[in-house]
Amino acid sequence: MEAAIAILILLVVLIGAAGLLISSRKRKEAIELESVRQSTLAPGAPTVPPEVKEELEAKKAEAAEAIEAPEAPEAPEVVIPVEPEAPAKRPSFRDRIARARATFAGFLGRTTIDADTWDELEEALIRADLGVGPATALLDQLKARVKDEGLETGDQLVEALKDEMKQRLAGSDRTLKLDEGRTNVWLFVGVNGVGKTTTIGKLGKRQADAGHTVVMAAGDTFRAAAAEQLGTWAERSGATLVRGAEGGDPSAIIFDAIESAAAKGADLVLADTAGRLHTKSNLMEELKKVRRVADKDPGHVTEVLLVLDATTGQNGLVQARQFTEATEVTGVVLTKLDGSAKGGIVFAIQAELGIPVKLVGLGETADDLIDFDPDEFVDALFSA
Repeated sequence: MEAAIAILILLVVLIGAAGLLISSRKRKEAIELESVRQSTLAPGAPTVPPEVKEELEAKKAEAAEAIEAPEAPEAPEVVIPVEPEAPAKRPSFRDRIARARATFAGFLGRTTIDADTWDELEEALIRADLGVGPATALLDQLKARVKDEGLETGDQLVEALKDEMKQRLAGSDRTLKLDEGRTNVWLFVGVNGVGKTTTIGKLGKRQADAGHTVVMAAGDTFRAAAAEQLGTWAERSGATLVRGAEGGDPSAIIFDAIESAAAKGADLVLADTAGRLHTKSNLMEELKKVRRVADKDPGHVTEVLLVLDATTGQNGLVQARQFTEATEVTGVVLTKLDGSAKGGIVFAIQAELGIPVKLVGLGETADDLIDFDPDEFVDALFSA
């Protein structure tokens, strides 16, 4: 009995001693950990032993690797194809001369060829401003053809009319002359308001885009803001502008532009001229002087382009006669054709003066100034 009690007491003592030992060890570990923590926070704290520090760093790295998410693979670079800018679409006569086409609408509705057919056709030609002379000559030739070929239907007459019109516009050289190795000068003449300055700007951009070095001469010194307007177009096209004082001598300014072009190797001078004067001098005499001066070395006049407003009709023919006598016009630029019902002026100018229409304006943008294609123009007049 006593032995059992003694064993029990011994066990209690041993368990208590073991508990004290464990408690002491835990306290010691807590003190060590606190010491390490304080050493990382407080300056001047006791230094952590190297072996302890290495162990802590190793455990820290292992823990970081355990929780660190794997890096996501880089997404492939997405290349969005850039489509090249589409070239400007050339305006078509069919889309732009609806008013001129409407002039022939009544005649196109005829199914047979009779007296009324001829009356309607004659009226349409006059309203289209072919002029009495060219219209009469065209009708006489057409009547002879109907008789000789035995034409009977309205459609046959329309095809014959188109063929006659194309023949009257055929055979003319409508190219714009540029002599290689020379300082080419293109003079632009016409009354104020027809679109000379705008035409120069549009054509200047077109020639610059084609690789020519362009100089613009602000020779219309008598119209307010003409030089500023031309300067805006020069900036758009990358051309050089030469201007002078308001009311200055147009010939002198144009000659300065020619010398400037020759000095820098530019191959094309586009020269604006006056459409009216604020003095008592005669406009045509002034333009004759401009023409003479522009052709002096190093200048070389290769084009004199008369700018006409298509909406003026037969008045344009009168202007063409006057300017041709003064400046030896080589071609016509017909502006605002898209807004005119008087497209017949094309035939009148060529029939009575022998001057080809080289360019036509079919809208406001630079791309709307296009080469005149007589076949396309005639087909558009009679298209459905």
